[in-house]
Amino acid sequence: MRIEKYESREEWLDARLGRVTGTRLKDLVSKGKVKTGFYEIIAERIAIPADEENRMDRGLRLEDDAIERFAKETGKKVENELVIWAREDDPNIAISPDGTIGETEAVECKCLSSARHIEAWLTKEVPSEYEMQAFQYFIVNDKLQTLYFCFYDPRMPKDFFYLTIKRSEIQEQVDMYLALEREALAKIAQIEKELTF
Repeated sequence: MRIEKYESREEWLDARLGRVTGTRLKDLVSKGKVKTGFYEIIAERIAIPADEENRMDRGLRLEDDAIERFAKETGKKVENELVIWAREDDPNIAISPDGTIGETEAVECKCLSSARHIEAWLTKEVPSEYEMQAFQYFIVNDKLQTLYFCFYDPRMPKDFFYLTIKRSEIQEQVDMYLALEREALAKIAQIEKELTF
């Protein structure tokens, strides 16, 4: 066994980065399934350390850069005006696209933590907490055929990539969630009516 001694708590904390310690093992694996800690350790080893900027502020600040990067890499002309798409038959079903390419293509950008960026890159999947957001694009816009789900983290060596989601591959889920959304909105309207006399 090797013993490492440190002069300050700051040096000791820095020395723990990128390592599996006792408190991190539970976040690393669970009976063979990879957990978030796995991606955090990779990020600590290869990414520029994050600053204290608020996660949402950072995402908004980097969104235009991500759209510009997507346009440059694909040659597509992306509009990124502040708009809301709403369903013709129910304007309560809506989404604010980060970027649009006509009515048949859209762009969603995520500027996540380096660990989550790595996870999306390795798994080639939209993180589960954003899956419904991807479906919502197709729920709202019946003409939408393709959603480009972009990931951008300038702290990473592989700082930009995107996943392509096709309506034809998720139509069943889109139909199911549209029905559930309509059902929930009907219940909300009923309760609203009961409570407002």
